[in-house]
Amino acid sequence: MPTTIADSQSALKVLRKFRLIYGSMRQHFRRMEEASGLSGSHLWVLQEVQRQPGIGVSALAECLSIHQSTCSQIVDKLVATGHLRKTRSSTDQRRIGLSLGDSASALLAAVPGPVEGLLPQALMQLSPRALDQLDRALSSVIEQLPARNERLGKHPLADL
Repeated sequence: MPTTIADSQSALKVLRKFRLIYGSMRQHFRRMEEASGLSGSHLWVLQEVQRQPGIGVSALAECLSIHQSTCSQIVDKLVATGHLRKTRSSTDQRRIGLSLGDSASALLAAVPGPVEGLLPQALMQLSPRALDQLDRALSSVIEQLPARNERLGKHPLADL
């Protein structure tokens, strides 16, 4: 808890920055959805499959830093709409690779980027030192939350 007016003002200043980040992300994801009819998480999955044709669901989930079951649900929806295809490996029938459906490339080209969202792109621009400092500071903030759901850390930002 802030102990002085200056502390309180500093906390509010940081809160406004969180609002700016969150609001900017929401606007970006809304624009992408309006342009494509797909959510930001669906578009990010398509983009990663475009970058890595044949990728499996487990590797895709790891690449996106989301839970595998969440990734599987997104993939299943995209397969059902024809945006993704599942193909069994010719060398290992247990392995299923993903590829883009016929309309997915054109869809991705028409979407205002970055598809993965503004925050991942911004974080990638930071130095390793700045990322480490931010990680520690955010960990301290999270420790102060009386109610927190750790599972939310494995959900795409576009779906929060």
